[in-house]
This record gives sequence, structure tokens and C-alpha cells, in this order.
Amino acid sequence: MALCVLVAACGHKEAPKKGPVEVGVVTLAAQDVTVSTELPGRTASTMMSEVRPQVAGVVQKRLFAEGSTVRAGQPLYQIDPSLYRASRDEAQATLASAQATAAAAQARASRYRTLGQSEAVSAQDRDDVIATARQAAAAVQQARATLQTAGINLNFTQVRAPISGRIGRSAVTPGALVTASQATPLAIIQQLDPIFVDVTQSSAKLLQLRRALAAGKALPASATIRLKLDDGTDYPLEGRIEFAEPIVDPDSGTVTLRARFPNPDGLLLPGMFVRVVAPQSVVPNAILVPQQGISRDPKGNATALVVDKGNKVERRTVTAAQAVGDKWLITDGLRRGDRLIVEGTDKVQPGDTVKAVPVDQAAK
Repeated sequence: MALCVLVAACGHKEAPKKGPVEVGVVTLAAQDVTVSTELPGRTASTMMSEVRPQVAGVVQKRLFAEGSTVRAGQPLYQIDPSLYRASRDEAQATLASAQATAAAAQARASRYRTLGQSEAVSAQDRDDVIATARQAAAAVQQARATLQTAGINLNFTQVRAPISGRIGRSAVTPGALVTASQATPLAIIQQLDPIFVDVTQSSAKLLQLRRALAAGKALPASATIRLKLDDGTDYPLEGRIEFAEPIVDPDSGTVTLRARFPNPDGLLLPGMFVRVVAPQSVVPNAILVPQQGISRDPKGNATALVVDKGNKVERRTVTAAQAVGDKWLITDGLRRGDRLIVEGTDKVQPGDTVKAVPVDQAAK
């Protein structure tokens, strides 16, 4: 009988009570956060020159290697100089003749001035001789200008690089006839170091940023920017924003920003599509939270589970402005010191009593 009572007593023993659910939390802190954005951009050379001849003639030689780097003043093409050399020699002979005529006229004018003082010749004859000497001196100046023009045209038979940079393919070969200021360039030179990157940004986003800066909700960010290449890799060197266009494109509603990047190895070429990572502003006292701590309700609103001072779960609707790395930038709904649940959110409901464990201790 005693054994039966003992067995019955053991059968009615109560099960042990379960303690509160353990969840991993992160205590939120405020910090200054730099908000960046990725914008599409396209590279452009800082300087470009279309090489064209300034005199007509037949190309005798090409004096550069296509695709090489040339320096300003370097000879690129040689045009047949025969006719221009002959014109220069003719102008030089004309100048010598004019100088001889002017010397004789000047000597005669000097004699007539002396004779005019003694009234040995008439005043009219003296004035005519002096005028002839002056005409001869003017003819010398004219001949000297003609010689200078002929010399310039002779120098133009050697087509030189107007700027330093990388030269492209040649549009003509030796034997081709070229003309002065022709529409088709002989070659194109582009300066690639440094290089420009033209970026387009929505005018609405730019207006929103300026309003935030004016209201003191954001601080100006550094003008230093980074670049992502078309294959997704990062460009190793940083650039800077040079200026923004003062007008908005009426077709696309965007504003063009121009940035300058160093390009010592020539990795960036004009016309490449790139992505510019540009800091837009610095948000003071911002709240950054891990993305796993933010969920969406059926209406698409961002929500978070927070452990209050009584260790009870509270659901809050928050405003997730944008992603910053692997975190969300929260502008409303959370504040410094809140304990956000990031682990075990599927085990609890609002109102439950939980045991909050910092995520670093929970991992241990």
C-alpha cells in the first residue's frame, strides 16, 4: 500500500517551469554617419586636340607611332615643303631688292635736303624725292612681312602636336593630299592624366540634400570620391568633385557633376562607363542598426523589436532611410540606448518577457 501511495505521488509531480526566452540584442549608439551614393558616370579627357594641317600639300612622312604618348611641339607629319621653300626664297630676294632701292632713295633724299637749304633745287623736287624715299622704306617693310609669312608657311609643312597626350590612329598615310583647315583631322590627341568623370545626379536628390544642409540636418561631406569600374572592381586612386553644372537638363531632369581623377597608368580611357561613390552628407548623431534587426510588416513598413526596461518586447515602426554598408540608417523610431533584438526575433512576440543577452556574449 505504501508503495502505491509513493508511485501515485510521483505521478502527480509538477513539471519544472520554463524561464524567459533568451534573445540577442544590440545596444544602439549615435554617431556621425557619412551618407554616400553611387552615381553613373562616363570618363572624358581633360584636354583634346584635333590635329589639322595649316597648309596644303602632299604628306611625305608620318613621324609618330600610333597610340603613343606625344609631347607638345613634337613633329607628327611632314608635308612636301618644296613650294613653300621656293616662296620663302622669292620673298627673301624681293626684300633684298626693296632694301637696295630704299638705300638709293634715302641717299638721294639726303642730298636734296642739303641742296634745298641752299635753294639749288626747288622745294617741289625736294619733297618728291623725300616721298619716294619713304615709299621705298614702306616697300621694305612690306617685303619683310611677306618673307615672314613665307617662313611661317614653310614651318607649317611640319605638322606639330599642339598639346601633350596620347595620340590615336592616323587618318592619312604618306602620299595623301591634305588641305589647310580641312574638316577631317589627321589624328586626335587626348590628355588622360588626370582624367575627367562626368556624373549625372537627379535634381530632386540634389535639392533634397541642399535643403537638409540648410536646415542643419546634415553636414557637408568631403569632396573626395571613389570610383568603381565597369567590371565591379574598385579604382585604387581617389578623385575630387570639380564643379556642378548650373543648369538642369530639361529632358532627363538631372544635373551634371564633373570630377577629376589621377590616371598615371592610363587605366581609364575616355568614354568608359563607371560608377562614382560620392559622399553626399554627414548625418550627425545618426542611428545605424544591423539589417537583421529590421523587418517589414504586410504593408511594407519597417519594424523593429526592442527590449524595454522591464525586459518586455516592444514593436516599433521605424524609418529606414537607406542602407549604409551592412546596416540601416534609421531616422525615426529608434534612439540611443535602445536594445534592439537581432537574434531570436522569430521566437518572441510583443509583450513577451525575455532575457536580453548582448550578441557578443550570446556568441560566446
